Amino acid sequence: MVMDMQGGVILGPSILGRSANFSATIFPLRSIMVLETLANVGLLFFLFIVGVEMDLGMIRKTSQKALVIAIACMSLPFLIGSSTTFLFNGETQVNHLSFVVFMGVALSVIAFPVLARILAELKLLNAEIGKIAMSAAMMNDICAWILLALAVALVESNSSSTLASFYVIFSSIGFVLMLIFVVRPGIEWFIHRIPNGESFSDYHIYLILTGVFVCGFITDAIGTHSIFGAFVFGLIIPKGPLATTLLEKLEDFVTTLLLLLYFAISGLRTDISSVNGKGDYGFFIAIIVLACVGKVAGTLLIALYYKMPFREAFVLALLMSTKGLTEMVVLNVGKDQKVYINTIFLLP
Repeated sequence: MVMDMQGGVILGPSILGRSANFSATIFPLRSIMVLETLANVGLLFFLFIVGVEMDLGMIRKTSQKALVIAIACMSLPFLIGSSTTFLFNGETQVNHLSFVVFMGVALSVIAFPVLARILAELKLLNAEIGKIAMSAAMMNDICAWILLALAVALVESNSSSTLASFYVIFSSIGFVLMLIFVVRPGIEWFIHRIPNGESFSDYHIYLILTGVFVCGFITDAIGTHSIFGAFVFGLIIPKGPLATTLLEKLEDFVTTLLLLLYFAISGLRTDISSVNGKGDYGFFIAIIVLACVGKVAGTLLIALYYKMPFREAFVLALLMSTKGLTEMVVLNVGKDQKVYINTIFLLP
């Protein structure tokens, strides 16, 4: 991920892309459109995979400790991020509420897929600290995606009436209810029709993959982002053989090929030269440090309150500060929606 983004930054307007001849030769407009299309398809399927990996049954079994930790590690960075928005009033083209939500989510969200892989490599998934971290991160991510969908809805209806905002919100709620009470039972029905011991056919897999595109199209047409539809569709996939088969067929292809394009495109969109002077750099570093300290401090204090040993509490606080692709998604969505300009795009 880091190397792909660095490659994009080097090839982008920050360094080599400053030359108009280089940009026109290496990245003509037609090729950029193709790369962005493939990158967005990869993003759609990645969010679907994230939803499939999340076990909502774990939330029902979540202890009060994990719930409070999830609230603490999200609320403090969210407040820090949203409180800085008054410094950028002239650098957004949308209403201030949307700007506040985007900045708060960008600094408070946790990279759930990255955290899951870290815990798996450290063999902590089945340990108590791993279960708490996974449960808290899952709740954090679900809340973050809901807030992000709300912010996009507010942006989309920015030039319209208040009635349009309610239309987007209630349509999104109706879409989620349809997936839960209509689509999920339909998927369970065809799962039960498959004899025991038989694998899922390619037809079933293609049907699910088509559903990802359809859900993304519906939420995009409603006024929220297409990734919201793909994510919710992944959440309602029944956990079991179907989810395992989907992950086996999709995960490697999406994460090792399509997502690389997304990272590269993100790097190409980054213009470091938009930062003016040492004052901006110092300001950015201060906000980033405060956001990280807010996550660590919020989690650490709650963990110590529940009488966890200091070492375990500190490890949990560091785990809950995991960053990765999820933040990049939030930043790129905000940039696409013109919530902020290049200077703020560099911040989180």
